[in-house]
Amino acid sequence: MTREPGCELCNLAVPTAWAGDKFSVIVVDDASYPGFCRVIWHDHVREMSDLSRDDRLLVNEAVFLVEEAVREVMQPLKVNVASLGNVVPHLHWHIIPRYADDAHFPAPVWAQAVRDTEPTILAARRALAGQLGAAIARRFT
Repeated sequence: MTREPGCELCNLAVPTAWAGDKFSVIVVDDASYPGFCRVIWHDHVREMSDLSRDDRLLVNEAVFLVEEAVREVMQPLKVNVASLGNVVPHLHWHIIPRYADDAHFPAPVWAQAVRDTEPTILAARRALAGQLGAAIARRFT
């Protein structure tokens, strides 16, 4: 595997929902966005175009499978899918469940917050997110 010294995703040490030879899927511990997931390519590459055609298809299918699991478990109004990498230039995809009452809606989660989500609603979403790892793993086995 190609690793880059100092890259936080090359050296990621968090539990995975699923791990394969080429990528892993994690459920991010984000208090404001329960159910936030990432698909992280193992080799240190910056862009999708750095991958072979087959690997591009593989990672895209992985993103879609994670999105399906997020929709099933979290029941969001919308799912945001993004591959930015401006802060961490290592190929990874964000899959984020969105709701009309979330802190940033309808803007991206990285924008300025416009409201506070009710703590009871966030607690209920955190409880749902506990089921997400299993739903993801089922899709890859």
